[in-house]
Formats: sequence, C-alpha cells, structure tokens
Amino acid sequence: MHLQLQRRFLTSFRPFKFFKMSFQCQKDSYQKEFKTRVVSCEPSKMKIVTNGKKEQVSGFDVICEDTVLFPEGGGQPDDRGTMNGLEVLRITRKGEKAIHFMKESIEPGTEVTQLVDWARRFDHMQQHSAQHLITAIAHEKYGWRTTTWDLGKEKSYIELDTPTIKPDKMQELENDLNEAIRKCLPMTPRWVESDSEEAKEIRCRGLPDDHVGLVRIVEIDTVDANLCCGTHVSNISHLQSIKLTAIETARKKKVNMYFVAGDRVLSYLGQLVNTEKQLAKSLRCGQAEFVEAVDRQQKTLRATNKANTLLLREIAALEAQCYLKTPGRDPVFCLHRKDGDTEFLNMLANEIGPENALMLLSVGDERGAGLFVVAGPEEIVSDVWSSIQTELKAKGVYKNGRYQGKATQLANRDKAEAILREHADKLKKED
Repeated sequence: MHLQLQRRFLTSFRPFKFFKMSFQCQKDSYQKEFKTRVVSCEPSKMKIVTNGKKEQVSGFDVICEDTVLFPEGGGQPDDRGTMNGLEVLRITRKGEKAIHFMKESIEPGTEVTQLVDWARRFDHMQQHSAQHLITAIAHEKYGWRTTTWDLGKEKSYIELDTPTIKPDKMQELENDLNEAIRKCLPMTPRWVESDSEEAKEIRCRGLPDDHVGLVRIVEIDTVDANLCCGTHVSNISHLQSIKLTAIETARKKKVNMYFVAGDRVLSYLGQLVNTEKQLAKSLRCGQAEFVEAVDRQQKTLRATNKANTLLLREIAALEAQCYLKTPGRDPVFCLHRKDGDTEFLNMLANEIGPENALMLLSVGDERGAGLFVVAGPEEIVSDVWSSIQTELKAKGVYKNGRYQGKATQLANRDKAEAILREHADKLKKED
C-alpha cells in the first residue's frame, strides 16, 4: 500500500499503545512453540482473577530472551501457556521486556520451551483482526470513526462516533465485511522507525514513555493499515465470517457495535440453535411460529393475572368482613398466606381500615423470606415500625401509617405481633 493510500486509512483510529515490536509472537502469530532462555527470575506478587474473584498470588516474574507468549496490549488480552510444562498465569510488558508471572521459579540461564494456549490465541487473533476490518470499512464507507473497543470473553464491541445506526445500515456493513473476507486479502505486519517519514504520516495518540525501538504496522492489503502490537491472522479469510449482533447507546452520543468473528460465530450459532430447540419444545411449535406463540401466551397471562387480581380482591373482602363482624374482635389482626403479593396485602389492609385494627399481614415462606404490610393508626405504627423491621430483618418503606416491604425472617412474626399487642394494650388503657 503506497503512502497516499495509507494516509487515507490511518487517520481514523489510533487508540492503541505501541511498544517495541520485536517479540517472536509478533513476528509469527501462528507459532505455537518456541525455545528460548531465561534471563532473570525474581519473586513477585500479582492479583489474579480466579472464579470471578481477584486474589493476591505470590510467584515469580520470569523474563526470557524472547517470547512467543503475547503480553497484553492494543486492546488485546494476554496469552496463556506454559514454560517447560509450568503454567504461565499472566504475561505483561515493561519497557522492551515481556514479564511471565508464574508460581514456580526457573533458574536464569535455563533453556525453556514455551507453549501457547492456541485456542485462546487464535480466538484473540480472529477478534482483533475483525476489529481492524470493521474499523476500516465503517470509517471509509460510512464515516463512523472508531474511538475505542473491547475484546470480551464471548462478545466484543467497537465504540463508533455516531449517535445511531439503523438496522439496515448495520446489515449493509455486515455484508461488506463478509464480502471483504471472501476476497482472501493478506494481513501482514511490518516494522518502521518511529521517527521515519512514514511513521510521522500516521496520526496516533502518541507512544508510551517507555517505548523503545521500531513501531509495527499491520496491513490488510488495499483496505487498511494500522499501528498495532497485537497478534493477527495472516489472511482475512481466516476470519471465516463476522456477525454484527447488536447496537447499544454509548457515552457522548456514540454507539457500541457488538460483534463475533471466526469460531465465535459458530459458537454463537450453536447457542441460538440450542435455544431454538428449547423454545420449540416449550412452545410446541416451530421457529417460524415463535413470535405468534409468545404473543398468545402473553395474552393468556394478562387475562390470568386479571382474573387472579379479581379473586384476590374477593378473598381480601371476605377476610375483612369475617374479621369486622366478629363480636369482641381482637384489636390485632394477623394473617399469613403462602401465596399472594403486595397488592393483595394492601387490598386487605384497605378493606379492614387502619382505624379498626393494628395489622400484620404477610405472604411467602412462613419460616423464611416474603412480603409484609404493617398497618393501623398512624400514631401507633409510626412508633413500632422500626422495631418490627429489626425483628423481621426487613427492608421497606413507611408512609402514612403503613410500613411495607420485604422480610428475610418471617419466622419472627410472633415477635412482631407481640410488639403490636403491647401497643394495642396501651391504647386500650388510654381509651
């Protein structure tokens, strides 16, 4: 690609940090095994994510003469792999050195064989190379400039400097991307001096303070050229395909465009097929009838909910009448049901009336969690609700003589009732 064409594409997106581009993994991204020698090994500590939680791990920082294991950078996560069969937990970069964090030490001078976790590496190569292609075509054809991106575990996204993207344009871009993949264009890295005229023509955010030596340009023949330190496919046909999955609103009037590429497309398709099978079994129809079947079920559910609400209202009215017509009725009314909701509890409280009783009403697991309402004369409920909150281990809202919310200890309803009875007795004495 000649300089004028490079300048055309290289002014769109420069979010990456550019390091010394001389690691073996950057010279040959497809190399899975590499022999080198340990230069240094120092005790160290690092926070490692295990089962979704970060924990401080003691280990060693191992530096080799070179590495086939990619240190994180350019928006791409680091590799995983082994050295002489020992697990490498993280690979980071410091200046021109790649630091391999391991639990075990390796004596300096030892010859080691590095093995790459190829499944992780190739996945990252496909997603990162796809990002380059999306960024180039989205900017050149549609004027959507990439401002950042994220390589996620399942899906990745590119933040584009446009307030919205219509579905038809998203589909058109996807068609353009897969048409480009079918052209089988080479994707190759090369190195230039950071102070060369060519490098000066490439606008970027600037090199980090610890940058040393050459900068690396990754080119997709006739399509794009980009400063980048990451690992990439050698031909964009190795991307296989790209699927744009979603658009969401991002910061500062931009959008995030989610995508999957390569083997992730097959994985994504497999998930959809499994979901389709489960839905077909549940809805008892084929995929073409899913929407209609769900609409029918939603209508049925709305009708059922309406009928349930009417029934609950009748039950609440009957419970209230039964209580109010009881001669010499207890001033404290307590009721618990396994089934019901906040609407039922409030219906019942309204039917009885706050002037007629102190009420403790609840639904849910009688020995565990559920919903509750405490209602009655405002001057009494305002005094007791915080004590009841403590006994029921509840979270709720108090307003105008009514305290309602969620409780985790409905087993303590008897203690809450005792609090109400204590105040009811005082009220009787005052009367």
